[in-house]
Amino acid sequence: MGFLDNLKAKLNPAKDKASSLAQQHGDKIDQGLDKAAKTVDEKTKGKYSDQIRQGTDKAKEARERFSGPGGDKGSDGTPPQAS
Repeated sequence: MGFLDNLKAKLNPAKDKASSLAQQHGDKIDQGLDKAAKTVDEKTKGKYSDQIRQGTDKAKEARERFSGPGGDKGSDGTPPQAS
């Protein structure tokens, strides 16, 4: 077993724990993202509203993928697509 295999084996429990927490607290994470987006939008006086909204949406999608079955797979069980 190589170095990377050992590393993956040791990090897998942490990944599972993080995925579980993201699943349990997804609503709180989404609320935090919305609050942060609103604050940044207010500070920039709406100049970057579209970019902030897009970033928030992508962060929520990533959280959904991460907290779904298998952690880094989407709700349909497929790996996320690179953007």
